[in-house]
Amino acid sequence: MALLIVVVTAYLLGSVSFAVVVSRAFQLPDPRAYGSGNPGATNVLRSGRKSAAVLTLLGDCGKGWLAVFAAGQWLVDGTAMAMALAAVAVVLGHMYPAYHRFKGGKGVATALGALLALSPYLGLGLLATWITIAVFFRYSSLAALISAVFAVFFTLILFNVAHPFFCAVAVIAALLIWRHRSNIRNLIAGKESKIGAKAGS
Repeated sequence: MALLIVVVTAYLLGSVSFAVVVSRAFQLPDPRAYGSGNPGATNVLRSGRKSAAVLTLLGDCGKGWLAVFAAGQWLVDGTAMAMALAAVAVVLGHMYPAYHRFKGGKGVATALGALLALSPYLGLGLLATWITIAVFFRYSSLAALISAVFAVFFTLILFNVAHPFFCAVAVIAALLIWRHRSNIRNLIAGKESKIGAKAGS
């Protein structure tokens, strides 16, 4: 029962879309109605309000971290399993939010926050990977996809394959790649928008 409460709570927390909340607070257009249509920090950046994009990034990352950290603090027995389940649940909540007809974002920032809570070394390694790819190629989606793949390898270095964290990261990586399938097609076709592109471009 305790693990079920962890999963449901993490999912509901993940369902809070900071892209929508921040855009409404800044009186910006709904991020689901322009650009990629993705309610995330990269698309909010296309509105031209960098501060809104930063707040969206921090909010989405923060909820991922909070869900996993809280699960680890609440349950002493089975802590690793609780944290692993919370990580998957909060990312699923962001991708398929109960509050927005199950149409959410790609889950990159939320996944980063969750993985930071699982292991700071893992989270920081992924952040460094994402920044490196994003700076050189300027494609947020490409950076996310490569980071998702590297997440599995980084976790394998830190934990064995039987550890709940490895299983959780593998599931999250698969979810991230699945949610980026349209971006993969656009990257192959040379139609993917670069970081900082204005809405409609």
